[in-house]
Amino acid sequence: MSAADAAVLAALPASALAFVAVLARVSGAVMLMPGFGQVDLPITVRAGIALVLTVLLLPILAPLLPSATGAVAQLAALIAGELAAGLWLGWLARLLTLALPIAGQIIALMTGLSSVLVPDADLGGEGPGLSRLFDLVIPVLILSSGLHAELLDALVGSYRLIPPGTWLPAGDAAETIVHGVGGSFALALRLAGPFVLAGTLWQVGLALFGRLVPQIQIYFVAMPAQILGGIVLLAALLRAVIVAWGAAVDQGLAQLPGFG
Repeated sequence: MSAADAAVLAALPASALAFVAVLARVSGAVMLMPGFGQVDLPITVRAGIALVLTVLLLPILAPLLPSATGAVAQLAALIAGELAAGLWLGWLARLLTLALPIAGQIIALMTGLSSVLVPDADLGGEGPGLSRLFDLVIPVLILSSGLHAELLDALVGSYRLIPPGTWLPAGDAAETIVHGVGGSFALALRLAGPFVLAGTLWQVGLALFGRLVPQIQIYFVAMPAQILGGIVLLAALLRAVIVAWGAAVDQGLAQLPGFG
């Protein structure tokens, strides 16, 4: 065996550990990040994206990783910590984008479009078609607007914030998730605000009209008008909703842990 072969064999354990450690954090983030980790993508495609990103980032991140020496339990804890860090970062990014399909559910409810139910892969159970449409728009907007670069920037920067071999601080991690959930629902309500206002005024008007003219079958008269008015209002405000969501997501991704 030559000296070069011996050197390669000696470096193999450290290289293997570095690859697995980087893959753990990258795959955890990719499986949840918007654009990369959409549920509609086959698992093989998402796994391929994680492998490609690992190969590209390994030369940059390998010097930050600890040596391969240590007990099996320590190495397992290292991999588990890296996976937890990736899942945490990916979930924070996903919370920002979930505001759009949640707003779609609210809009569909207020405009009478929520009676058409289709499976919703991201939010679970069943959801209105409008929410499903918004969910399909997310990866298109993320990848076409360049926001995926901010996601990758935050992923690389997370190694400075959470060095390999250290665990997430449970209190801080839980606090950021709680703030992320609250911010996502607040953004969804802002996006659906005009529809909530219009739907509330419509229901109040129907209640008053029903009291004034009790002989009219108010449901059969009002429901078609509610759906038509909702479609017209959605057509008028759809661009504004998408632009507002994109601006909020851009600002939110810039505040992800590790970005910049």
